[in-house]
Amino acid sequence: MSGRARREEAVDVVWSGDWVAERLGVALEGDGELHELLGLALRRNPKRAHLLVSNVLGKHVPQKPSVVYGAGYGLGERVRALLGAEEARRAVVLGYAETATGLGHAVADGLRDAPYLHSTRRPVAGVAQAGGFEEAHSHATSHLLLPEDPELLAGGAEASTLVLVDDEFSTGNTVLNTIRALHETHPRERYVIVALVDMRSAGDRDRLTAFAAEIGARVDLVTRSSGTVTLPEGVLERGQTLVADQEAEQAGRADEAVAGVAPAPAPATRVELDWPAEVPDGGRHGFTPAHRAALEAALPGMAERIAGALDSDVRRVLVLGFEELMYAPLRLGTALEAAIGSGAEIRYSTTTRSPVLAVDDPGYAIRTRLVFPAHDDPADGPGDRYAYNVAGAGFDAVVAVVDSTADTPELHAPDGLLARLAAHTGQVLLAVVPSYTPTPVQEPAVLPEPLRGPDFSSYAPEDVGWLLQDLSDTELEAPTEEREEAIQSGGAHYAESLPVEYQPSAEYQALFAAALDASAARIARAVGTVTETVLAERGPRPVLVSLARAGTPVGVLMRHWARHRHGLDLPHYALSIVRGRGIDATALRWLAAHHDPADVVFVDGWTGKGAITRELAAAIEEFEASGGPGGSAGPAGFNPEIAVLADPGGCVRTYGTREDFLIPSACLNSTVSGLISRTVLRADLVGPDDFHGAKFYRELAEADVSGDFLAAVTARFDEVADQVDAETKELLAADRAPTWEGWAAVERISEEYGIHDVNLVKPGVGETTRVLLRRVPWKILAKRGAGTDLTHIRLLAEQRGVPVEEVDDLPYSCVGLIHPRFTRGATGADGKAVQGA
Repeated sequence: MSGRARREEAVDVVWSGDWVAERLGVALEGDGELHELLGLALRRNPKRAHLLVSNVLGKHVPQKPSVVYGAGYGLGERVRALLGAEEARRAVVLGYAETATGLGHAVADGLRDAPYLHSTRRPVAGVAQAGGFEEAHSHATSHLLLPEDPELLAGGAEASTLVLVDDEFSTGNTVLNTIRALHETHPRERYVIVALVDMRSAGDRDRLTAFAAEIGARVDLVTRSSGTVTLPEGVLERGQTLVADQEAEQAGRADEAVAGVAPAPAPATRVELDWPAEVPDGGRHGFTPAHRAALEAALPGMAERIAGALDSDVRRVLVLGFEELMYAPLRLGTALEAAIGSGAEIRYSTTTRSPVLAVDDPGYAIRTRLVFPAHDDPADGPGDRYAYNVAGAGFDAVVAVVDSTADTPELHAPDGLLARLAAHTGQVLLAVVPSYTPTPVQEPAVLPEPLRGPDFSSYAPEDVGWLLQDLSDTELEAPTEEREEAIQSGGAHYAESLPVEYQPSAEYQALFAAALDASAARIARAVGTVTETVLAERGPRPVLVSLARAGTPVGVLMRHWARHRHGLDLPHYALSIVRGRGIDATALRWLAAHHDPADVVFVDGWTGKGAITRELAAAIEEFEASGGPGGSAGPAGFNPEIAVLADPGGCVRTYGTREDFLIPSACLNSTVSGLISRTVLRADLVGPDDFHGAKFYRELAEADVSGDFLAAVTARFDEVADQVDAETKELLAADRAPTWEGWAAVERISEEYGIHDVNLVKPGVGETTRVLLRRVPWKILAKRGAGTDLTHIRLLAEQRGVPVEEVDDLPYSCVGLIHPRFTRGATGADGKAVQGA
């Protein structure tokens, strides 16, 4: 391929980085080609506000397919020259999802005979994971390696060279993480790193040299251009402010461009490609030289079929790929260029998961943005996806290329990608490449999928994925007194049935509303503080996993805080943990199959005496000792620490506050928790590969205040932001070791009141509320002078005839005592406690 063919087409005189450079003082310096290769844009990201936008990658900026392919192919030819023909034939090329999947393919083509694999963020059922690594600055950080041939990445003394391909080499962290992870299991003597641009600092360059010496391997670097990015002090904060200001200015104008276009765009026309059956859709599971040869032979025919479907008068055509599916549409684009010749101008780009600010200015790299819902059922739940520089670019036709996994109703929906494209072009063609799934050697147990609203819970589907099974049609409720007697007699476990849902009186509902209004800012501060602590210590993109159900509203709020303050779209799930029975192991296996367990942060509402904290630690230890998700495959690496909103018991390191105060989500049951019951674990309902169960109380929709609770707290986020920053800074510098003060108090109370069972002592406002709503209370201990935090406690106690005893020297605001010698004779006919029983 000639040097002329590898040159990208001329760019405008105005550099597409001027807008950012002028406002933030960001300087891009390097060789003469650097400004032609890169522009600048801004994004919401807690680590790096600026984004280097490549003009030859085919991701954000539509470019000639031959230019995009030539850039990668030329780098591959240079690697071949570096290694020599024989070693190049033995090399293995690894590309990075999602941005560099196509680039890595092209590099492998340039080596001619090298097999290719790219990392992926799409788990595939039945395909064993050969490894993974993290990309810290990315919008979606976790990468999976899923080769069909388990020997593809094998190392050893005679191991071939591993060629790692990314679009840019900024700090080197991602590549170093990859090499370190693979070298531990598959050591080899040589690695070659390939990138379009090398933007490392001098310190980063020295770090790579030291790393190579540390592992005893040769590490070469092949790039097309090099330079540095100079960032003035405070650029991250100023960049975030600039993004927020621009988003506020653009609010409400998102649909203006669409409003002037034809109101009823024509539906997309499907083009049958006749994709060769023996050729995978890409390198997710490996792509061999034989696959490459078969594809080359089939490309001209597929291009002719696309060309034949285009309207006769089109002059400017975009071939639009889909996230990780970059190589197939790229090669269809190069073949279409050859088929049409000078008859039309062909461009190529792909959609992406990454949210970037769009500014319609010649000096900014991302001029326009189309937003549409994900259409491939992603493992981390639904969310927005993006196509940049497509709207307003004057394309007469767009050829959307997706794999069959992504050819879903969401793709064809009124707000889906195809409809968004149709509003900005005269013709939309859809070409579907069959998704390739290797036949597994051994079929593992098929894990269930998370449940989401509105089918299960009143929360938005993106707010939480419930790792539970729906038992809504099963009769599980039992009268409170009947449950209590069975539990205390040892005849049943509390998780085998459900209490009858408490229906609050008008007086109690008014009390909840008043409590929410009074405490919303306090809750917002605690939410912000615990979230910022998690991001600082477990970031940059933790996977929030709430302990259902008290932890779920807190997990949703933490997710909202991360999105509001940092633009992070954190995955959030809820799973079941049962005192005395442990955690849902099926849910842990699902998490390990879809995320890096090290990223999982368990979330709960509050701590009482710390029983669940200890239960979780023991359950994770047992799960890890059993070999984690794969049995004999080794432990998964879950961290058993819990992050909570309030830690009055001094049981955890990560918390929003250690004060024991009224958390309104503790005042109610399902009606403040997405209409979901507490969890159920019963042998006749939950098998070894099932999630624990729960019920969705759809019939209580009119009483549901889950959304009201979220809205009231999130409305106070901006108000408390400065306090959160200050409190987080103090917490991160403080000694937060658990004191277990609460556990000591519970043991003392258990003996002092003759109960002799710590499980019947429920400390803290939240746990005391649960006693009054779900168990048979004996008496309430209230800290003298506790005030309005206990107003609802006193009301519930009055309704159930439970005495409230004022005490001193209590580390909590209150403690609820379950009746220690309960029989149904311990309550009257109305269910109220009988004094002296």
